Amino acid sequence: MWTDEAALDAADRRLHQWESNLAERAERAQSLSARVQALTGTATSADRAVTVTVDATGALSGLRLDERIRQHPAAHTAQLILEITSAARADLLRQVTEATAGTLDQDDPTGQAIVESYRSRLRPDPGEAHA
Repeated sequence: MWTDEAALDAADRRLHQWESNLAERAERAQSLSARVQALTGTATSADRAVTVTVDATGALSGLRLDERIRQHPAAHTAQLILEITSAARADLLRQVTEATAGTLDQDDPTGQAIVESYRSRLRPDPGEAHA
């Protein structure tokens, strides 16, 4: 099949280059995964009465309510918590986008899929019932 050594050497170099590229991509993906899993998103209301933190999945992991919150009706407080949670998720999405862009090539389909996956999971559901 191989008629000369040069063609065989060229094929061997291409195979090693492909293997090296694959290993490098796997290493970058693993690094990105570790970075993203450690991220949290945080947001605070304008009056600083509510601070919300979400974990890397977008789930609520911290909630701080200032004593001033007692001056408002419960419905107002509940709505404010929902709004600030949404802002914390937007902060998380921003960080995921930055981490992805800093780790993978900007046009990398894997990076684009990761960001889109987070975007679709963190986007508020329009049919979600509010307090």
